[in-house]
Amino acid sequence: MGFIVVYDACVLHPAPLRDLLVRVGMTGVVQVKWTDDILDECFRSILEKKPELTADRLQRTRTLMNLAIRDVLVEGYQGLVDTLELPDPDDRHVLAAAIRCGAQAIITTNLKHFPNEALAPYGMEALHPDDFVLDLLDLAPGVILKVLDEQVQALKSPPMALSDLLDTLENNGLVQAVSQVRQLMAMNVPTTF
Repeated sequence: MGFIVVYDACVLHPAPLRDLLVRVGMTGVVQVKWTDDILDECFRSILEKKPELTADRLQRTRTLMNLAIRDVLVEGYQGLVDTLELPDPDDRHVLAAAIRCGAQAIITTNLKHFPNEALAPYGMEALHPDDFVLDLLDLAPGVILKVLDEQVQALKSPPMALSDLLDTLENNGLVQAVSQVRQLMAMNVPTTF
């Protein structure tokens, strides 16, 4: 079955990070999961911060995300929500989904919302996306470098060099992972296995 992770809404909010994390899920190196509730929260937040975007455009993004990764949507978790305790009750749906799909990790920038003592009984942990990508770079460096190359190739409007994408991802919190990518690039690690 493989390592299963649930992406929290906060890591799907910034477009460059979302693009990277969806592409990671497409590789199959990990099984990526989310829920309609997580996507609702994500896209609601995007619309609040970027009112120039339209709901139709974001619906298209949502549809493409759901089609990009096989079996990505978790269902049947709602009955667990009220039985769980977290510092922020609004995050219980994320933990419930993670329990339902047997996830080993919740990928989130809100680590304090998912304390180890709340997740450990379910055999999972909360990981910052920087730590998550860093772990994947240790596990499958060529796969992640290829994902980054594909992400750069897909950026057309405006086009972006890999160094610029890395700067953007670093500004989105992937400080250690970007440092590791730069080291791997300097060593000419192959991007295919």
